[in-house]
Amino acid sequence: MRTFSSADAKNHFGELVDAARLAPVAVTKYDKLFVVVMSADEYERLMCKGKKTALIGKQRKLVSDRNA
Repeated sequence: MRTFSSADAKNHFGELVDAARLAPVAVTKYDKLFVVVMSADEYERLMCKGKKTALIGKQRKLVSDRNA
């Protein structure tokens, strides 16, 4: 798993997001695992345990509607 320090995650956010779209990325703070960033599709897969759901689609629509 690729790892970013919290400072690198802040300074290279676009790179972090690009990497997280391909595979989960660890973010450390004070040399300890702090969070894991992953794609929405991977999150949905984990939360639904393989079941198809419209949850992420609904969330994406809400975000899209807010940004319109």
